Amino acid sequence: MSDVLFSLKEASSQLGVHPVTLRRWAEGGKIETVRTPGGHRRFSESEINRLKMQTEAPQSETIGEQLRDSALTSTRADLATHSAGWIDSISQKDKEEKRLLGRRLMGLLMQYVASEDGDSEDIMNEGRVTARIYAKSIVMSGISLQDALRATNFFRDHILESAVVLPDTARRRPEANQKMFRKLNEFLNEVQLVIANCYEAMGAVGYEED
Repeated sequence: MSDVLFSLKEASSQLGVHPVTLRRWAEGGKIETVRTPGGHRRFSESEINRLKMQTEAPQSETIGEQLRDSALTSTRADLATHSAGWIDSISQKDKEEKRLLGRRLMGLLMQYVASEDGDSEDIMNEGRVTARIYAKSIVMSGISLQDALRATNFFRDHILESAVVLPDTARRRPEANQKMFRKLNEFLNEVQLVIANCYEAMGAVGYEED
């Protein structure tokens, strides 16, 4: 009897992870896949069950991992369908540099959200350093402060919107969700302050004409 095959969305639902995470597992060899004649990735029932049974395999994602994957998915989808002036003005080389710094900031944000109070300040300090490097990079690219803030607000909106709709958000206690949103805002506020301060320190603060 042939093995039942599932799509990425169906398999990720069975495993309790985000589709982006399951795709990453497949590309990393954690789970084997097959390709349809049309080139689409499929997951066999036996592979899904094997992964479920492995004690060392994650049975579900942390809320930070879910948030990261959901936010990245929504921002990519939005950028694919909407033109953003602050992106169009950046060269491909600069885009890659800023993408790497953005991923670093996202990783630190997730660590900050999951951290205990005693570790939070160290992570925040690392976030400030990374945000300062990011800010200097966008200043040197000739991006205005207004466009820099538009960019950070764009990503901030997607992160917060993703946090609201996560399945785990509805299941968590109100106090836990309140703490999560407080820590998200603390970190994101600090990133924006560092960017604004960097523009001011480098004499790059200006206002666009109406």
